[in-house]
Amino acid sequence: MRAEKKFITSEYVARLNASPFFIVVDYTGLTVIHFNELRSRLRKGGAEAHVVKNSIFRIAAKEAGLADLSGALAGQIAVVTGAKDVSAAAKVLKNFSAEFEKPKLKFGYLANKRLEGADLLALADLPSLEVLRGKLLGVLQAPAQKLVATINTPGSQIARVIKAKSEKAA
Repeated sequence: MRAEKKFITSEYVARLNASPFFIVVDYTGLTVIHFNELRSRLRKGGAEAHVVKNSIFRIAAKEAGLADLSGALAGQIAVVTGAKDVSAAAKVLKNFSAEFEKPKLKFGYLANKRLEGADLLALADLPSLEVLRGKLLGVLQAPAQKLVATINTPGSQIARVIKAKSEKAA
C-alpha cells in the first residue's frame, strides 16, 4: 500500500476508534452545495461526514477491530462519525434525506453492533439525550415530591382547621 493510502487509512482508524458509532450513507447524486449543508447540520449535532473510498474504509474498519465489511460497501459512500449522540446524527440524516431525498442510509455500527437502515431511522425518532435525561430526572424526583406532599398534608390540614376555628370564634 502506498504511503498516502496508509496515512488516510490510519486517519480513518483513529476516527473510528474515537467515535462510539459510525453511519455509512450513499451520497450518489448529492451536489457539493448540499453535501456541505449536510456537513454543517451534522457539525451542529456533534458529528461529521467524510467521503471515503470503499477499499480504504474496508481496511480501516478491519484495522479498528470492527466487523468485516467486504460485501457491505458499494457505490459512493460517506461515513458519519461523532463523539456524541448517535440519535442526533441519525435525526439530521433522516431530516436531510426527507428534504433532499439524498443521502440514503445504508447501515451503521453502534458499540460494535450492526444497525440496518430501519434501526437508524428508529434511533432518529428518539428524543435527544438532553430530553431523555430530563425525563429520567423527573421520574426520579416524582416519588420525593409525593413523599414531601404526604408528610406536609396533615400539618397543613391542622393549620387550616385551627384557622377556621379562630375565624369562627371571632
